[in-house]
Amino acid sequence: MIGFPSGTKVWLAAGITDMRRGFDGLATLVQCSLLEDPFSGHVFVFRGRKGDRIKVLWWSGDGLCMFAKRLEQGHFVWPEASTGSVYLTQAQLSMLLEGIDWRRPVRTHKPTQV
Repeated sequence: MIGFPSGTKVWLAAGITDMRRGFDGLATLVQCSLLEDPFSGHVFVFRGRKGDRIKVLWWSGDGLCMFAKRLEQGHFVWPEASTGSVYLTQAQLSMLLEGIDWRRPVRTHKPTQV
């Protein structure tokens, strides 16, 4: 995973997105649907219809970067809302990209008092 600068917000675009869209199409969605600035340095994540593909759009300071991922099995966990956006932490984005349910991560160790 690429390390984003501290303070970078991660936004999931609720609903489905046409995965044929490129840089300009996704930047337009960020401006018109999410009402955000695609050149803000924040990260915007979009999911395809079947849920097995995502695209990530990020302004690195000197150009737009677009990352794509397709899961061979399963699907990416996505919010139920059909419009708007959801804010994630960078740790939740890492889980999302690995196909892990970022909404309810299960901790394997529970600390105890000594």
